[in-house]
Amino acid sequence: MFAHCSDPASLEGLSWLMCYLTSSTHLQFYASFGTVLALLAITAPIALLFGFGGAMAARSGFAPLRLFGKTYTAMVRGIPDIIFFLFVPIALDQGLEWMRHKVLCDSDAPVRQGNDFIVCAAAKLPLSNSPEWVHQAYGFTTAVVAFAVVFGAFAANVLYGAMQAVPRAQLETAEAYGMSPRQVNRRVLIPQMWTYAIPGLSNLWMILIKATPLLFILGIEDIVYWARELGGTKTSAFAYPHPDWRLYYFLFLLVFYLFMTWISEKIIHRLTGRLSRGQATLAGEALRKAGTT
Repeated sequence: MFAHCSDPASLEGLSWLMCYLTSSTHLQFYASFGTVLALLAITAPIALLFGFGGAMAARSGFAPLRLFGKTYTAMVRGIPDIIFFLFVPIALDQGLEWMRHKVLCDSDAPVRQGNDFIVCAAAKLPLSNSPEWVHQAYGFTTAVVAFAVVFGAFAANVLYGAMQAVPRAQLETAEAYGMSPRQVNRRVLIPQMWTYAIPGLSNLWMILIKATPLLFILGIEDIVYWARELGGTKTSAFAYPHPDWRLYYFLFLLVFYLFMTWISEKIIHRLTGRLSRGQATLAGEALRKAGTT
């Protein structure tokens, strides 16, 4: 904040607005956009890894592993996302604290005492004397796990369908040349499946972008939290009182998300063209014809 902003009551017009937009709370609002981008950057590859593992498990010849893969996709896809977003952080938090309680606590008392979940102070996650950034990082990590589990199941379904779409004749030809099942997967199946998976994964990416406001319900101070707090009507307890400006703050968020999806569409279009080049698909055939005209 600028030095002349120390007394908001003496400001007016453009000076008031500039000081208002550079206040400490607004700096936290701007930083919360980084939280959203970090969630996308971290969750997307982890969810894709979960999805790939789930798809490979669903195709496994080992029955228990195949059952696990299909159950994972069926359970998560069949339950409302918000239930998992609320359940996973709580289950993960209590599971970790239960294990720490067994190792670090001398008490033999059960952690479940009626409706209460009670562990010793040493088993708490994070510890009560931990700095604020540790509490925020812990909450963000549990949110990433929740998002990755949910969107990993959707990704598993997309990748499983893409693997099934690869022509069986190509896999059989590779086997006829003496390739092992692992070589067939690595050299034929996986490289070609991406062409079929991109449309579904691109839709999943768009859904992930639109799901980031759910961070708000997990207690994380994201852009929705700050837009509501800063846009709401202020009282004399606040340094910069103003009318209800939530409309303008949420309009700004609307533009932000539209910009994110526009950029994503551009990147996905280029990626689709790159992966389709030379492939025996409609997109690949269109590129081949375009190159010969």
